Amino acid sequence: MPNLITASEAKQMLDEQQGYVLLDVRTEQEYAEGHIPGALLIPNTELSEKAADLLPDKEQTILVYCRSGRRSAEAARTLADMGYTQVYDFGGIIDWPYEIEK
Repeated sequence: MPNLITASEAKQMLDEQQGYVLLDVRTEQEYAEGHIPGALLIPNTELSEKAADLLPDKEQTILVYCRSGRRSAEAARTLADMGYTQVYDFGGIIDWPYEIEK
């Protein structure tokens, strides 16, 4: 099961850890309109096909977000089902009070 965390917990992990992947599972258009700095874009609809190539380390910490939390929950479940062990879902960018990059 993926781990549900808050935006502030995610921010703390981003600030204190290294070697993680920050995963944005929204559309390319949404990503272009604004995303968390350093985020890798893999739209939720493409995750099953692209995860093995773009996320080869199944032990790596992966922090997942979308717009409101629905797609990130789906994506986190998909990753967990694929054998990823360190998946953290922190919901939607609409609840992210920190820096956004455009």
